[in-house]
Amino acid sequence: MAQAHSAHVEAGQRLTPAVRAELREAIASAGGNEIFAIGNLDEAGLICSIEVVARGTADAVPALGPYFEKGSVLIHNHPSGFLQPSDADVGIAAEAGSYGVGSYIVDNEVAEVFVVAEPVRRKTYRVLDEVGLAGALDRGGKLSQKMPAFEPRESQIAMTSDVASVFNNGGILAAEAGTGVGKSFAYLVPAIAWALGNEERVVISTATITLQDQLFAKDIPLVSSIFKKKPKAVLIKGRGNYLCKRRLAEAIEEERILLDAESPLKRIQAWNEAGCSGDRADLPFRVDDQVWSRVCSEADACLSIRCPSRERCHVLAVRKSAADAQVIVVNHHLLFADISARQRGSGLEQTSILPAYTSLVLDEAHSIEWSATSLFTESLTRFSVLKKLARLWRKHRTSQFGVLSKLSAMPCVAAKDLKAFDPAMKEIQAAMGDLEASALRLFGTETTIRLRDKSPEIVQAICEPAGRLQRAILALTKAVTELLDALPESRAQDPAVFELKLIARGFNELADLAARIKDFDANPDSIIWLEKSRTSQKDIFISFNATPLEVAAILERSVFEKIRTVVCTSATLSVGGTFDFWMKRVGINRQRPDVETRHYASPFPFSTNALLAVDTGAPNPQRAKEAYKAYVGEAVVRLLVASRGRALVLFTSYDILSATYEKARPVMEKAGIACLRQGMDDRSRLLSMFRNDISSVLFATDSFWEGVDAPGETLSMVVITKLPFRVPSDPIQQARAEAVEKRGGSSFMEISVPEAIIKFKQGFGRLIRHSEDRGVAVVLDSRLATSSYGQLFVESLPRCRLIPDKIDGIEREVARFLDE
Repeated sequence: MAQAHSAHVEAGQRLTPAVRAELREAIASAGGNEIFAIGNLDEAGLICSIEVVARGTADAVPALGPYFEKGSVLIHNHPSGFLQPSDADVGIAAEAGSYGVGSYIVDNEVAEVFVVAEPVRRKTYRVLDEVGLAGALDRGGKLSQKMPAFEPRESQIAMTSDVASVFNNGGILAAEAGTGVGKSFAYLVPAIAWALGNEERVVISTATITLQDQLFAKDIPLVSSIFKKKPKAVLIKGRGNYLCKRRLAEAIEEERILLDAESPLKRIQAWNEAGCSGDRADLPFRVDDQVWSRVCSEADACLSIRCPSRERCHVLAVRKSAADAQVIVVNHHLLFADISARQRGSGLEQTSILPAYTSLVLDEAHSIEWSATSLFTESLTRFSVLKKLARLWRKHRTSQFGVLSKLSAMPCVAAKDLKAFDPAMKEIQAAMGDLEASALRLFGTETTIRLRDKSPEIVQAICEPAGRLQRAILALTKAVTELLDALPESRAQDPAVFELKLIARGFNELADLAARIKDFDANPDSIIWLEKSRTSQKDIFISFNATPLEVAAILERSVFEKIRTVVCTSATLSVGGTFDFWMKRVGINRQRPDVETRHYASPFPFSTNALLAVDTGAPNPQRAKEAYKAYVGEAVVRLLVASRGRALVLFTSYDILSATYEKARPVMEKAGIACLRQGMDDRSRLLSMFRNDISSVLFATDSFWEGVDAPGETLSMVVITKLPFRVPSDPIQQARAEAVEKRGGSSFMEISVPEAIIKFKQGFGRLIRHSEDRGVAVVLDSRLATSSYGQLFVESLPRCRLIPDKIDGIEREVARFLDE
């Protein structure tokens, strides 16, 4: 526990100048009100870095537990300038001290510090035996004793040693591990050794559920078995995967008259009462998304310590389980959601998702830029607006629900206090409808529009309606504020009052987004764009989006500068032998002395077992689109006949996929070969059918370029119909390309080509998944052979035999090679 210690000292004795300035800025941005920050000590005992985690008053600081890490310090200010700790401050210090965390109070000018309690100083790290850990994966090593068929791989042994080194010394390791290296074992052995030896938490983040499940269910238990002490490992999913007991009860109450025992809500209730995990994946029956969305946990609907079901909360149970775990497995989206929550530090309720950690492994790290881009994109739709309005007030048959209905039952709330809400809510609905209708008129055949210039048409269709929506939302939040101000102090902690505050905060965020849409040209660091989509019922709707122009600075600040040890690994991080493109996009400063890059070659015999063929006679897909579309259909059929099925055909266009599938299916079915198409079933079942039916052919696009693992004869050929450049009209791609051009660079060579190469490597990587696999990758895009940049694509692949030829020759070579 932290040591109690009372001292009133000058701030310079405890905080570095940079931290003092950062604290002053944070206090000023909070209007001089109380803030809370977590500080980290340097070797001299000065706080050298901070993270602002909350703003408000002191009553909910115990909810900041996930931010606490032994040896850190909780800092908060007293706006009055009187630094003597109150009873509440002493309670806070005791709570923090239970984590080994110190507690300081500062004034708003950060000139003085009152030390309430000193932190427990961190012990010296226990250094890993790099050679010994690498030996666990060598011949006769501990892992080989657990796996009879284990084969030592030099590249895996080298990677294990390098990962152990970065855990020992801190810093960043970018590790490109070719197919078959066994990268998960190479980082798990040192990660688990570090977690156990130093009582330090390690977070492992992946892009796909497939890898997440493999790590948690298979790889971590196996690697853990070589250690005397077994680490506690926990898999954490996003909130939306877990049942909220309070929301379930409210949904049941709302539908009570119409429910029978077999209705989805009643079945979920029975599952919940039987002592379930709350994880949707564990449901013994299928529930559609619309039903689940009514009962799942949501951050902006969570009542936290005021929830009547808090002690039985499924999300809280997962967090409590993670609190003492040594290894935590998450996905990139959840990781960045946690980072976003920590950055905002808004309110006093617990906003973080993960407990504190100092070591992070980013597997499938090639995708983190776009994972972060997706997470940090804010969206406004009529559904998001209506959902928030329904939480405020809704009528269902003869009954009323929502927080206003709860408040109206309070004796202190009069009908006149609620009178302003009905017209305000109606105005929001009308304004949102007006904005969506006018935006829809801007669309032709395209599905996305980026807002660039304030033409009279855009001002009338977007800016003016967005301004109306902003004003309508602010009028509603004003009514909320007036209602809250009128409530007696005794009602301040009432769950319904807190829920109203949550809803108001959500509406303020929507108003802020509406303002940014209205003034889209005022912030060059944001991309404001619209997307036309359809619901499952085929209804058209528009989403209004704000995306960061770059995420590199966000990732640099929140990941690579804050976390002691970061291991980034993937089979596809380099382009033409260098990591520069990927590192620049994700915010890793190459000049840092603690950054290491390593390439671990695949142990598989690509030079003898793989062919790369490119049709030099294929029509140019950009200059002759119709001719190219017809050519792809014919070429794919010929190649599938030559390979006797056993293929994955990858597309960049759903339109060409559909046309090719329809052309190939009758020919293949006549030969007794099943044709599978993306969308005909969910991904996992589709892949299972493909793996189990050796001769089958899978036609797919986008996500199937990666994460498909089908070793053996079932995947003997990969057909890449087109080099996977992003669509140039994509609003995010377009804006980022323009930013490069404005800096005097070439967006094509600096963004388009490197991105396409990384995805191309992923597609090619589906081919050889085992040391005995043989296969052919055929590229139906002549630019691979004829363009100035085509060689970069080839050089980025494992070395194998290249066959540039016309389709006739390739057809013969495919049949010959696969029959050997």
